[in-house]
Amino acid sequence: MNVDVLWNKILDQLKNELNSLTFKTWFNETKLYKLEDNKAYVIVPMEITKKHISEKYSTLIVNKINKETNGNYELLLFLDSEIEELEKQNIDNKIISVMNNEEVSNDYSYESTNLKKEFNFESFIVGNSNKFAQAAALSVAEKPGVMYNPLFIYGNSGLGKTHLMHAIGNYIFDNSNKRVLYVKSDTFISDFISINKKKDEEENFDRVDVFKDKYRNVDVLLIDDIQSFNSATSSRNEFFHTFNDLRESNKQIVITSDRSPNDLNKFEERLKTRFAWGLTVNIYPPDVQLKREILRKKIIAYDLSQDIPDDVIEYIASNIGPDVRQLEGAINRLMAYSAMFGGCEITLGLAIDVLKDNINKGIGGEKNDIHRIQRIVAEYFQISDEDIRSKKRSNNIAFPRQVAMYLCRKTTNESFPKIGIEFGGKDHSTVMHSVEKIENEMKENKELANIIEKLKNDIINI
Repeated sequence: MNVDVLWNKILDQLKNELNSLTFKTWFNETKLYKLEDNKAYVIVPMEITKKHISEKYSTLIVNKINKETNGNYELLLFLDSEIEELEKQNIDNKIISVMNNEEVSNDYSYESTNLKKEFNFESFIVGNSNKFAQAAALSVAEKPGVMYNPLFIYGNSGLGKTHLMHAIGNYIFDNSNKRVLYVKSDTFISDFISINKKKDEEENFDRVDVFKDKYRNVDVLLIDDIQSFNSATSSRNEFFHTFNDLRESNKQIVITSDRSPNDLNKFEERLKTRFAWGLTVNIYPPDVQLKREILRKKIIAYDLSQDIPDDVIEYIASNIGPDVRQLEGAINRLMAYSAMFGGCEITLGLAIDVLKDNINKGIGGEKNDIHRIQRIVAEYFQISDEDIRSKKRSNNIAFPRQVAMYLCRKTTNESFPKIGIEFGGKDHSTVMHSVEKIENEMKENKELANIIEKLKNDIINI
């Protein structure tokens, strides 16, 4: 039985037996990879998913697989990265097979591309920070080997470089008969090193042929995280020759990096010059608006049984850094927490509580001016940051809170709703009232006006 058909059948059964939130949290992104040697290999998105399914649903899943197949399977759960390691072991086994003159299949299939189907142009959210990179990627996908060769995409981790690379590959695979290969640079290095792993007096011609067939007998080479070549001089030299061979044959090359070609300090000029032959594009960190759209797209994909309020989306978009994986992780964490407690409602208060460690640890390292103002005001009035964001109404806390709200409004460009969210989920009308109250009191109270002026200077100078 086809593993996709089998798994979809089992997922349909689980969907009927579990509540919607539980199913979406733990099973929505799972996939049956293969059935082999009485083992069922299932891919899961996160370690917490692996642990939870293993502890709570392992027996249930095994019983369903055995019932559908009349088999006797053991359940094995893997992350994508772990599956990649299994695939690498398979490649090594194929090399050994060639050396032993065993037959190796040369059939070209989607699996041999190493692409991820879910990373396509339709699922890529476009905003001001990435629209040029997306347009360049689509141009390459439509005319590989003609437009922008090589295409060099760079930017910080988690901004969508790999997604665009897979999108290019998927588009070409779906719309042509070209051979596509996606690999991480570490895989290229590992494959190259394996050529020279031979016993004394043993020839390595077969290994060289397998390596060259893999990397040069393709129409499109997508190589991820090229900066990994920094400390691999021999592999870098081999990539130089691979690059030349492909480009001279009008084969498309797409490269990603966490830095621009000029910042690849250990790369020889001959390589950096070749990277500049095509088009170099940068993906910038997403603004808050794009982060909101990414979050909403992720939420729609989960098809939740309950809506996630706009103030929760605003809170996550404003406080979690630019890494898309971290944004998705925040949603996953909220959903997991809700599922563990019987599908409790996802509210702003819950989000603030569940994500406080992520925010406090500075995921993404994004500077938050409102938090800085809260800290400065809290220190002046000798209360804690937590007090100023709390629901406490005693005058020694409520008044500093009003001062802090006033300063946030006057010294930043943040909206009333955003300021309210950062003060423990206060309504925007509460913030407006506080700003108006402090403005009126300053007209009558010179001491307060002086305090506000001092705090403003501290905010500007610190």
